[in-house]
Amino acid sequence: MRAALKVAMAAIFAMPAAAALAKSPDCASWPTNMALVHLKNAGLIDIPSVIDAQTKAVRLASEKIGKDLHQQVYDITFHTRDGKTIEVITKSLASSEECSMSGVDVYVVSTKIGGSAALPSEGTTKKGSGCTEGSRTGVDRSRAALRR
Repeated sequence: MRAALKVAMAAIFAMPAAAALAKSPDCASWPTNMALVHLKNAGLIDIPSVIDAQTKAVRLASEKIGKDLHQQVYDITFHTRDGKTIEVITKSLASSEECSMSGVDVYVVSTKIGGSAALPSEGTTKKGSGCTEGSRTGVDRSRAALRR
């Protein structure tokens, strides 16, 4: 009985280690570097002007889609010496052996709306609505257009 309990306890304590091995790979460098190349090729950024220390890559999602194959989505923000900020979303495939299991799809974020990162809007806020007067009017116009 004691031997069986020891084996069971060893198996339970080994599970976190096994789960750690199955974690999604940390592959931020591949989509970051490829995003820079795509932005340069599109004429949106000059690579030498990027401040590497301020570049930030945040993994938004990682989904296991095969044996040791993960689809990953990153939000990457670049800052340049001239004060420009460019934000992109990337999607790519990675494994524990190789981060570059696919090309990198790069989507440039032109405007963020809503959420905690939204900048305060111009206009006045209606008490209790959570909307600015300008955005509320825009919503009302959109609804009216849909009814027609």
